[in-house]
Amino acid sequence: MNAEKLAARYRRILASVKRRAADAGRAEGDVLLLPVSKTVDVDAVRVLYDLGVRDFGENREPELARKRSALPDDIRWHFIGRLQSNKIRKVVRLAAVIHSVDSEDLLLRIDRIAGEEGRTPEVLLEVSVAGEEQKGGVAPAELPALAERAARCSNLRFAGLMTMAPLDAEEERQRGIFAELAALRDAAEARTGMKLPVLSMGMTRDYPAAIACGATLVRIGTAIFAED
Repeated sequence: MNAEKLAARYRRILASVKRRAADAGRAEGDVLLLPVSKTVDVDAVRVLYDLGVRDFGENREPELARKRSALPDDIRWHFIGRLQSNKIRKVVRLAAVIHSVDSEDLLLRIDRIAGEEGRTPEVLLEVSVAGEEQKGGVAPAELPALAERAARCSNLRFAGLMTMAPLDAEEERQRGIFAELAALRDAAEARTGMKLPVLSMGMTRDYPAAIACGATLVRIGTAIFAED
């Protein structure tokens, strides 16, 4: 790992995120760049930590646990992968934010276990806007009922929605998917009477389209951590 190159890549992507947010008429700080550290070791995370980064994303509980134990306590860990039922308790203990809640059963288990653990994780409902069967996410038609149930949970904070566009999607389709998630968020706010400030959408290949459509959090791994 070359720390200087890693820092330069991070600064370059951060500048791009800020520029695209400004171009979309967004306020300063309106879009969080979440480095997805699932492919790298502790030393790479520490480089970004030393630059002031405090939010990181992981998609596997064992790797999250390893990094959490080795790195400073003020890091705000995001769990962004598929959450298996036998990993819920561990993830609730480790992560401040869970991005991938896509069923009532999973939602209620998180709520119950969070209560038992004395935790209040922030939760995002994952929506399969693109309808890809191999990926997680609740169907858009099922979101209203799930959002209403999430709004009634007492041991978690329902904060917004998350989605992914297909790997091969062209920009026009990317924008359509991300704009639909924003519209679904607006409808969920109206239905629940809650403010849902987080739209987690956009990765290395499509974050420009996501920001243009209202993303408040973009999950970037490859563009930051891949070696030149």
